[in-house]
Amino acid sequence: MAIFFVYHFDKSELKELNRKNTTTGLKMVACLLLFLLAFAKAPVAQEFEVGLTGGGMYYLGDLNPGGHFKNLHPAYGGLIRYNINDRWTVRATAMLGTVSGSTGNSDYLPERNLSFESPVTDISALVEFNFFEYFTGSLHHWGTPFIYGGAGVTFFNPMAGGQELQPLGTEGQNIGYEGRKPYSLTRFNFPFGLGGKFSLGKRLCVTAFWEMHKLFSDYLDDASTTYYLNGPSIDPDDPAQILSDPTMSYEPGMKRGNATTSDWYSVTGITITYKFALGNTKRCRDLKSQQ
Repeated sequence: MAIFFVYHFDKSELKELNRKNTTTGLKMVACLLLFLLAFAKAPVAQEFEVGLTGGGMYYLGDLNPGGHFKNLHPAYGGLIRYNINDRWTVRATAMLGTVSGSTGNSDYLPERNLSFESPVTDISALVEFNFFEYFTGSLHHWGTPFIYGGAGVTFFNPMAGGQELQPLGTEGQNIGYEGRKPYSLTRFNFPFGLGGKFSLGKRLCVTAFWEMHKLFSDYLDDASTTYYLNGPSIDPDDPAQILSDPTMSYEPGMKRGNATTSDWYSVTGITITYKFALGNTKRCRDLKSQQ
């Protein structure tokens, strides 16, 4: 027999929580980038690169535990990169994309019949390390593999069939089931990746990359813990109930997701940047590097 409690969650409280998390996340990313720039002592001209990124985005989590590149969706964004020297670079990146998943395409509890789709906005501050000396416009140091990492903030909103899932409390968050509370739609993430960059001329650089983002949330897919409703008693006309358990067959406490792991998302693609040189330009960097 299902036990229901009085709905007591004030949606305005969640909006305020999301606003505070958004502000905190943006401040964190901005402070990290400013800190890196403040302590960057460039022995060469100050070189900024501004560019655009295009590629694909996918997710790993409770509805897709290990299928890399499965359900790949288009992603795009922009960046600004500051070259500290020929080995070290810092950059700020903003990416927009979509992730999705379905238990029907997963080997992990496929009978749950759960699915989701979520827009994702990522803003990150990153540090890059070039394995070889490189600068855009060089005839000698025209390419290098590189690795990078940093910190970011993610904005997401899982949906199913056009219905926003977070306000529904599909795991009993709205009634405080087992002390659960509504999750925030703004979370920090830890991005890291690798790639290769190549100079196409005096000003243009093309980069191919693949990066992972560890999200400090297990609700990118709206699935994390256990069911809270008695399946056979579910009202199929109530979106909050039917989207919690579409099969109408589970009992409270049965596994709906894996609460021991966080969700991830990945971005892969190509970036093209244009270099702006500020200050005194050293025109003989290639010659100097050969001495």
